[in-house]
Amino acid sequence: MIRFYNGKLMSMDCGTHISSDEVWVDGGKIAYVGPPKEYDGQFEREIDLNGNLVMPGFKNAHTHSPMTFLRSYADDVPLDKWLFEKIFPMEAKLDANCVYEFTKLAILEYLTSGITASFDMYYEPEAYAQANIEMGFRTVLCGAVNDFKESVPRLEAYYNKFNNYHPLISYKLGFHAEYTTNLENLKAIAELSQSLKAGVYTHNSETRSEVEGCIERYGKTPTELFDSIGMFEYGGGGFHNVYMTKKDLEIFRDKNVYAVTNPGSNSKLASGIAPIDKMIEMGINVAIGTDGPASNNALDMFREMYLVTVLQKLANNDAAACPAEEVLEMAAFTGAKAMGLDDCDCIAVGKQADLIVIDLNRPNMQPINNITKNIVYSGSKENVKMTMIAGKILYENGEFFVGEKANDIYARVNALTEEIKNRK
Repeated sequence: MIRFYNGKLMSMDCGTHISSDEVWVDGGKIAYVGPPKEYDGQFEREIDLNGNLVMPGFKNAHTHSPMTFLRSYADDVPLDKWLFEKIFPMEAKLDANCVYEFTKLAILEYLTSGITASFDMYYEPEAYAQANIEMGFRTVLCGAVNDFKESVPRLEAYYNKFNNYHPLISYKLGFHAEYTTNLENLKAIAELSQSLKAGVYTHNSETRSEVEGCIERYGKTPTELFDSIGMFEYGGGGFHNVYMTKKDLEIFRDKNVYAVTNPGSNSKLASGIAPIDKMIEMGINVAIGTDGPASNNALDMFREMYLVTVLQKLANNDAAACPAEEVLEMAAFTGAKAMGLDDCDCIAVGKQADLIVIDLNRPNMQPINNITKNIVYSGSKENVKMTMIAGKILYENGEFFVGEKANDIYARVNALTEEIKNRK
């Protein structure tokens, strides 16, 4: 049993309310939340928070973790050229070992940012899952079907396999995007979704040209197309959702489709600003993702939260748009819901002990006028004092506890990256 005491708690079971309750962790679960009380047994560890904040970990609701090897490799070019001329050719050189090693690097970065789970769309899922299991990190794999890699039968096999694989691993149906997936495959995925009664996730309406191309091909926006073939009968989610019509937004609302926004990547690639404030107004559930490190380039939830709110204020010419409280909920509570991690959404008895400690005793958190606004508007990775997943402390005071040294991972990743550049 681990005890967190003498601090503040944002449990998120009722918004961003803050209390002075203690939190006890037993194994991988939350065992007690409330005022101090007597305990008959012996605590494994008692952590004096010294006034710091405990809250649920952030959920990175859209990313491509193994793409760490492409960080700062193909910057300052438009999305279409970036993807087809730079990224796809390099990704074609990857094997399972590459995915395994590059994923480990991403996990280190997630831990420093208070991210306790990722929603990852990539290939070689066995190697990817193994990296997460070895380091103790929670992840949801997302199908990545397209016309040149993966298939619908394999998607079904992965769904059945990885949803019964390991407590830290789960799987959602998904495909890359409309423009990389033909209509026959899209219809097959929709049929599989209905057969399994499972939601589907995909890149959606990320750029203006993507939407215009879909309209030219089918006379519908991507969202309208997916809905017309029964893709969203069991919900799911769209990543990016920058160019959304009123009808698109109504479909998301009516079919309970999660919108996962990626402001860092969309800004850097000049894709545009998603209509998040409009989504919130319409009752659409919004989560936040970093996207991959090839396009962002950081895996930093603090930067994403800041961009979500300030870009809405700028786009709407309204300083009151997208308030900090809503953004913080997107990053932690709604992100968990979008990923199907209902037992990781808040700090309550019986929930998974996926939590973080935010250091309030840093200059950027003082004075404490409003903790929630401090986290979103002035917070940074410097404030992540601890990251715990499934009851295990994986990062604390700048040190990693993931079974191997960070420097060893860095060395392997750098060597492997240079090797890949020379592969034919």
